[in-house]
Order: sequence, then structure tokens, then C-alpha cells
Amino acid sequence: MKLFGPIALVGSGEYLPQMREIEASLLKGRPAKYVQIATAAVPDGPKVLEYWHDLGKKQAEAIGVEQVVLNISTRDDADDLENVALIHGAGLIYLSGGNPAFLADTLRGTLVWEAIVHEWENGAAVAGCSAGAMVMSTSVPPISTRMANRGEVQGLSLLPHLRVIPHFDRFKNYVPDLETKFLENIDASISLLGIDEDTALVGGPEYWTVDGLRSVWLLKASGSVEFKPGQNVHTPLV
Repeated sequence: MKLFGPIALVGSGEYLPQMREIEASLLKGRPAKYVQIATAAVPDGPKVLEYWHDLGKKQAEAIGVEQVVLNISTRDDADDLENVALIHGAGLIYLSGGNPAFLADTLRGTLVWEAIVHEWENGAAVAGCSAGAMVMSTSVPPISTRMANRGEVQGLSLLPHLRVIPHFDRFKNYVPDLETKFLENIDASISLLGIDEDTALVGGPEYWTVDGLRSVWLLKASGSVEFKPGQNVHTPLV
């Protein structure tokens, strides 16, 4: 019997103090094993990768759980059985931010991704921040310079009925036609979500609750709907 743990789609702020309560809540009642995958930061170089690993360590220590870092820089790493074994028994598996195209291309169809889905189906929580949230869909919209000239990239398809725009409050300030641009190219059955910084949408796959400091937006051609912390969001399954 599949148990399906909660999913958190995070606009920004992974491992930071303002998101600590959310990360701790995802681990509540689950094994004290916090698996952290910073693969999306690999293109930014080893110093940036080390920064995320250090930040994740501090967060795990503050919550009082074990940090488990998966060093996955290539598809070979993502098919390495030692990395697969590290995922077993996780309470929370977290894909942090960076380059969404690189993250999707590295994990898609690999043994590590299969192991993540298996743990989620058996009760582990799964979270993705920024790039990590974007890749949960079947398609990753090209909203950042990191995806220049790539167009849409195939995602990991955990949530095929969604598309996520993270950092939404920041993006919409310097891309005025952001909502129009993506609504023109999206099937009406897909829920397009804008998730503000320091904010998470938790639950899923169909019923969610907003948590954090700001808002989540359900973007529609007829007008966007804002959901504030504590409010529920319904994203119908395709």
C-alpha cells in the first residue's frame, strides 16, 4: 500500500532560518534523516555547491536531524548504487535551487530519481525549492537566463498537472508580461502556480496549503487568484 508523503514546492529560501519551521514540519513523524541534493547548483562551481552543503548542514543541525548529502554531478552519479542506498529510509528529500535544466537532465530516468519516488510513495516527504520545484512537472518553463536558448525542458513528471514559477513576486516585477507569456503556452488542464519567495505550497498532489511569509498565486487567463499563508489550494489532477 502506497502512503505518499507530503510534497513542498518552495519559491525560495531553502535551509534558511525563515524556512526552518516548514522543513521541520515535513520531517515530523518521519525518520530523522534529511537527504539534500544540490545538483542544480553544480554548474555554478564547487564553491557554490559547498555553500549549499554547509547551509543544509546548519539547517539539519538546528532541526536536530541527520544531514545526508548526495553528491550528484552527472547522470552516472545518479545511477550509482551507493547514492541510491543513501536515499533509503529518508524522512525528507530536498532538491535545492540553481539551474533547473541541468537538474532535470541529470536526474530524469535515473536510479536515484526512481529511489526518490519510491521513498515518497512509502511516506517520505519530498521538497523542491526554485529549480527543485520547477522540475517536478513534465515541462520546465524557460523563465531564467540559466535556460537561455533551451526552450522548455522535460521535467521529472512527479506532478504532471502543474507548472511552477518560483520567486514569483520578484520575477513579476521585472517581467511585466510574465503571466500572459506562460498562459498563452499552457494547456487549460494544467494549473500554473506562482510561488513567492520564502513561501511554500505543501501537501499535494491535488490539495495543498500555503505556508511561509508571502503568497501563492493560481494564474488564470480570467484573472489570477492569490492564496495567503494558511489558505488551501486545489490543483485538479489531469
